[in-house]
Amino acid sequence: MILIDGKMLAQDIRAEIKGGVEKFKLERGREIGLAVVLVGENPASQVYVRNKIKACEEVGIKSYAEYLPADSAQDEVEKLIKRLADDNDIDGILVQLPLPKHLNAERILKLIPTEKDVDGFSEENTGKLCMGEDCLVACTPNGVMKMLERYGVETKGKRAVVVGRSKIVGKPMAMLLLNADATVTVCHSKTVNLKEECLRADILVAAIGKAKFITADMVKQGATVIDVGMNRDENGKLCGDVDFEAVKDKCAYITPVPGGVGPMTITMLMYNTLQAASRR
Repeated sequence: MILIDGKMLAQDIRAEIKGGVEKFKLERGREIGLAVVLVGENPASQVYVRNKIKACEEVGIKSYAEYLPADSAQDEVEKLIKRLADDNDIDGILVQLPLPKHLNAERILKLIPTEKDVDGFSEENTGKLCMGEDCLVACTPNGVMKMLERYGVETKGKRAVVVGRSKIVGKPMAMLLLNADATVTVCHSKTVNLKEECLRADILVAAIGKAKFITADMVKQGATVIDVGMNRDENGKLCGDVDFEAVKDKCAYITPVPGGVGPMTITMLMYNTLQAASRR
């Protein structure tokens, strides 16, 4: 069993991004800017935003943190996004989700121009991904593809099973694997015989948000298992969607939680910001 070390891989890729950012500054004579918008005081969101700002510092991207109170009106948030969209110093805009319940997130996200959509969630970027065209790709699935690539996990002709169909992970993940010539099955809460579907997977990606949901009897011997989950177990300890201890001995490759997919997500956000700046 080979452990896919997301932490180490993220450091390597960040060093490459840093080089790209320095080259960009020399050639274009300006800094790359990423705006991070946080509405409210959600503790988990505050941690994510801090980590994103820290990653910007690490690779040499200038971060613009925009904080709004939780009771901000819809038009107030929209006005901020429009201002950032028109600002030439800003190459990427990220709105930290979830937004307070009274806000219409869809309307807010639609105001982010496609070329500044570093989360890769816009309809245009999602559509381009489906068509196999060059675009900004959602950070977590993109990070998973980088892991498979760097560890030499073959996707061509392999059977890949994605458990979860969210817009953020499941759907773009399936598209990326399909574009990499895998035969892809997407499973979800209504899937009949989930265990049988998982057992067929050469590459199994778990992205459902249920602690230790994928057990050893659902994993084929020699499979590559990618755990996108971030949960707490019965003891309050951080764990993934995969029962790591039970599953690891059956795998050729597996990602741990923490230290697997997580560090790659923010790294790919930095990668997307560099891409967005280079294309402008």
